[in-house]
Amino acid sequence: MPQMDRYKDRPVYIEFIAKEEFNKLPYEDRFTIVFITSGSMNVKLNDYPIKIAAPSILCLHKEDKIEVLENQNVASQSFCFHPDFFNTAYFSEDKGYMSNSLKIETGLSLFKKDDISTGVFGVTEKAYPKLYEWFFIMGTEVYAQSDPLWVCRIKKYLIQILGLLEELNSHSEKSPVDLVLEYIHTNYSDRISLEDLINCAHLNRVSLNKIFKDLTGFTAMGYLLKYRLKVAESLLTHTDMSLNEIARATGFEYDTYFIKQFTSKEGMTPTEFRNSSREFAFIQH
Repeated sequence: MPQMDRYKDRPVYIEFIAKEEFNKLPYEDRFTIVFITSGSMNVKLNDYPIKIAAPSILCLHKEDKIEVLENQNVASQSFCFHPDFFNTAYFSEDKGYMSNSLKIETGLSLFKKDDISTGVFGVTEKAYPKLYEWFFIMGTEVYAQSDPLWVCRIKKYLIQILGLLEELNSHSEKSPVDLVLEYIHTNYSDRISLEDLINCAHLNRVSLNKIFKDLTGFTAMGYLLKYRLKVAESLLTHTDMSLNEIARATGFEYDTYFIKQFTSKEGMTPTEFRNSSREFAFIQH
């Protein structure tokens, strides 16, 4: 059943299941992410047998078929959402609740199944606390609806969860740079110093930056800034969160510093970027 937004009197097609039993998956017309926190199980996913062990996240497309063959003390929770939830929407004072043609692209690749990807993604020890925190808060917001921006906040956490999974999945090797990338993608919302990245890579500053620049085109701290701004762009486009909230969510201590860095790198202020991305979407639509 959809959630009713008590602030804007509209249905929001999302659900959070605190204890997933796997007997109704996949949910009709929904994408589902299942966070498996303990135990293991053997399943048949689209007629292909696989084993899923905690901690891991299972991403199910609405057309997937899953059958549990053996369940060994699995504890899990799930969040499901209608594909339209990935459309950007916001509230206009003169036109009311509005949707446009912009779609969130972050993480959509995780739901595709092929010979390489099964939709099951292992969660590393470093990423687990952050994913658990985001998943927990997202589930709490579904029921609490703590303020008029609760839907935006859920989108924020969904973007962060799927973005982290996508980045972790694209860097399966564990070279010094991969370790730093994993650290950045997991902890970018926190305060990070160059010393933190040096300790993570077990390299000195010169060696870390040289290897990092050869592979990414950026120094380690330069890449951190670039990634923070990338996440900020998604939040500006797809949510109505304030600049101060977005600054805190992406690791900038003050919104003034966030605005300065964003304007310097993007050539426009965050507000100008937000307005231009939405105006472009309506023109395209």
